[in-house]
Amino acid sequence: MATNPASEPRRPQRTADEVNEEIRALWLRCGGRLSTDQRREYQRLVTEWATAEAADQQDSPTRAA
Repeated sequence: MATNPASEPRRPQRTADEVNEEIRALWLRCGGRLSTDQRREYQRLVTEWATAEAADQQDSPTRAA
């Protein structure tokens, strides 16, 4: 039976590690104090990171049952 790609959950574009590196770079660039725009970017990155982390955990063969 063929699957419908539109009905399958979307995979994150980047891994949690990749997103985490961008979060770290943002904190380094701003010197630990986020502007309003940087705070929005941080929130978007944290949401992306959480999605990628959940996908990584789901794909991990050693995850706890």
